[in-house]
Amino acid sequence: MPHGLTLGASTLRPWASANFVGARHLFPCIAAVGDIPLLCRALRERLSAIEWALAGHIVADIAVEPAGAADALRIEILTVED
Repeated sequence: MPHGLTLGASTLRPWASANFVGARHLFPCIAAVGDIPLLCRALRERLSAIEWALAGHIVADIAVEPAGAADALRIEILTVED
């Protein structure tokens, strides 16, 4: 986790499409300092480079976006059942 970034309480929302079942994992964050759009891009690149090992699940997508307040961002990780 980048220095100065505080991770809030996560939530999990069930997700399904015509072919897959999974979940959306949402993580609100507050940044103490920095350019939020730049931080979002850097964090998205860093998270996308990770080889995720989640028993029974595959990470299908990762999004990192500004969220409301000037110092807030949101990480969303979409997983599908393996």
